[in-house]
Amino acid sequence: MASVLIIEDNQAMSEMLSAVVKDMGHEASCAFTIEDGLRKALSAAYDVVFLDVRLPDGNGLDILPEIRKNESSPEVIILTGFADPDGAELAIKSGAWDYLQKPISLNELALLLKRALQYRDNLRMAQKPSVALSLPGIVGNSPQMKACLDVLAQAANTEANVLITGETGTGKELFARAIHYNTRAVKGDFVVVDCAALPETLVESILFGYEKGAFTGAEKSKEGLIKQANDGTLFLDEVGELPPSMQKAFLRVLQERIFRPVGSKEEVRCTFRLVAATNRDLDQMIQSGNFRIDLLYRLRTISMEVPPLRHHPEDIKPIVLHHTARFCENYGIEMKGFSSDFFNALSSYDWPGNVRELVNSVESAISVAQHEPILFPKHLPPAIRVHLAKSLIEHRRETSVPGATGESTETPSSLASYRGFRQTALIEAEKKYFQDLMVLSRGSISAACRISGLGRTRLYYLLKKHEISRFDWPPSKNQQ
Repeated sequence: MASVLIIEDNQAMSEMLSAVVKDMGHEASCAFTIEDGLRKALSAAYDVVFLDVRLPDGNGLDILPEIRKNESSPEVIILTGFADPDGAELAIKSGAWDYLQKPISLNELALLLKRALQYRDNLRMAQKPSVALSLPGIVGNSPQMKACLDVLAQAANTEANVLITGETGTGKELFARAIHYNTRAVKGDFVVVDCAALPETLVESILFGYEKGAFTGAEKSKEGLIKQANDGTLFLDEVGELPPSMQKAFLRVLQERIFRPVGSKEEVRCTFRLVAATNRDLDQMIQSGNFRIDLLYRLRTISMEVPPLRHHPEDIKPIVLHHTARFCENYGIEMKGFSSDFFNALSSYDWPGNVRELVNSVESAISVAQHEPILFPKHLPPAIRVHLAKSLIEHRRETSVPGATGESTETPSSLASYRGFRQTALIEAEKKYFQDLMVLSRGSISAACRISGLGRTRLYYLLKKHEISRFDWPPSKNQQ
């Protein structure tokens, strides 16, 4: 007998779901708000959770990651009367079993519940052993990083091709190396091919190698990068830059693990694990004719998306602590301490260069501080400090124009501390920005992301942080 939680504010819908669950011989519990639903979800072991999106106290999708983090890791089925493609994408990427639009028939609900419970039975029967992963350089405990580690663990148990996507500086090569080190069947070297640096006229000779006399200057035979990866891992970094002329040739290498060195009459067989990475949108490149769809299918047997740092800011502190200890040890100096506003400054920056930029900034701060025991924001690179200062000034201009609201501009008799004022001003300005963003975008997450330049996960996080609903914006003049 399974245990099912129903988080649904519609009384009739809740009772119908409860009846379906009980008729199938399972236990049903109900909650009508996010607060009560999350409390129940985290206080007991459930197999399946039916979760509505629009609830009286917020968006149900906001608590999906929290529910999935429960030790029982229930399957979450999203039910909504206001289906949204962006919401569906967010739900599936956050681990939902399915995302469905109401109304739904009783038979559909019963079949859906049956399939989810069959899946959980399969998981239990598999008795999957726990995997102790070797993760050199990979730091973070956020839900986004845990999702990447789950994919890494899956990849380590197979020899399937893996495609890692993500912005520049997110750590794609670190994950590629971790896949290599954790794959038991791989015994050879980790060989990197920087596709962006391959001269188009020399691609074949670099990848496949060549025989003596194959071309002018080939005074002796040379082994190519593919052969060097025999029994190891071949890492195609920035695979989106692979010249079109080579994509077809490389497709055969992936299919057959056979290639012909330049100038050779014989083909060479080679066994290797393939991991590829790119910061480009390969699906879009396919639409524009710049990347082969059949090659993408071969590369993307297992896919992993490494999130940008701005989408998991909770990992900034552990990353900084890890690398500060590493740098201090390398430099032979005492471990640094941090001023109370150091991490506030780091969290106020968007890190367009992601983890790579953060790590470089930490090293720079330590180099500037030398033997000073405490790191302050002043030790950070000037470009970051300038950006933070400009951001603060912009927020002040937007929110505190003297006389604009009719308020007194007389000299105040007292002031709050600068730190307190700065924090309050930033919070108020940020909240006002996202309120205006929801009005301007009419609650559309796609439009809001396009306007703000934020990713969906980060946007949802900030809306939740400031308790801003997507659905509370006022109607347009035409709707009044």
